[in-house]
Amino acid sequence: MTKPLENENRGISARMLDQPYLLLILAPLFWGGNVVAAKLVVGEIDPFLLLSARCVGATLFILPFSWRFLAADWPVIRRTWPLLMGFGALGYALYNVLLYVGLTTTTAVNSSIETGALPMMILAANFIVFRVRARALQILGVLIAITGVMLTATHGDLSRILTLDINIGDGFVLLACLTYTAYTLALKFRPPVHMMSFMAVAFTGAAITGLVMLQVFGPGIGSYAEIPAMSPTVWLVLAYVMVFPSMFSQIAYARGVDLVGPNRAAPSHNLIPVFGTLGSVLILGERLEPYHYLAAAIIIGGIVLAEWSARRQR
Repeated sequence: MTKPLENENRGISARMLDQPYLLLILAPLFWGGNVVAAKLVVGEIDPFLLLSARCVGATLFILPFSWRFLAADWPVIRRTWPLLMGFGALGYALYNVLLYVGLTTTTAVNSSIETGALPMMILAANFIVFRVRARALQILGVLIAITGVMLTATHGDLSRILTLDINIGDGFVLLACLTYTAYTLALKFRPPVHMMSFMAVAFTGAAITGLVMLQVFGPGIGSYAEIPAMSPTVWLVLAYVMVFPSMFSQIAYARGVDLVGPNRAAPSHNLIPVFGTLGSVLILGERLEPYHYLAAAIIIGGIVLAEWSARRQR
């Protein structure tokens, strides 16, 4: 485990960076808001343009705060920059573009509930990749939770799995969850650099990846010229996703993983569907269908079973 920060930041910010559970609440709060914000501008901005604008803006935002840390960590960064940029390409660019594309054809409520699979995906991946021990009840909890997610993805009709009749948007959201699972496990190998150095280099990797995807899959780099003419809502969404789900949430989550480890940090993702669903109903006016309640109950049941089994093992 990582020791509390010493002599890096002072005052309230330093104390916050040593409070893992506060950090692991703020991160899903901002991520849940990311889902709502992206859904709010569907049809007004291309998802690849939204992603690249977010990544470029986040990089420019964080660089002034990270210069001195980059200078101090430069020997390590020079050796490991491909890995550091890879974190950004995987955990920021690829995850978010899959989520944004998915939101064009599914609801924010569905997306929020489906992200409830993240703790179980991380637990299962830890078992498969790192051979982290898992009890039979933990495995059963994973299977139960995944069933709830699939109930959401099939809009309450599990028989649609047999014919692969799953909403394409829900499929993209599930792929995004798999991508973030890989990112969370990869944080185990994060080079020993300051958090601000890590974010600056990773965001740069995400920005480059986002621009490439915009040119290859989106309307092209020239589409940036359209941003000034977009509605105030788009500008507000861009400002939000550049700062809160990007810089603040990533720092909070990465620091939380440093302090308590990926397995104990994983359950914090359970709050993403809570915050995302609340925002979807209150801000977007989306409706909760009966299968949403059933799926949420199944997912929560699976998570509780897996967590209870893990606590017994400890």
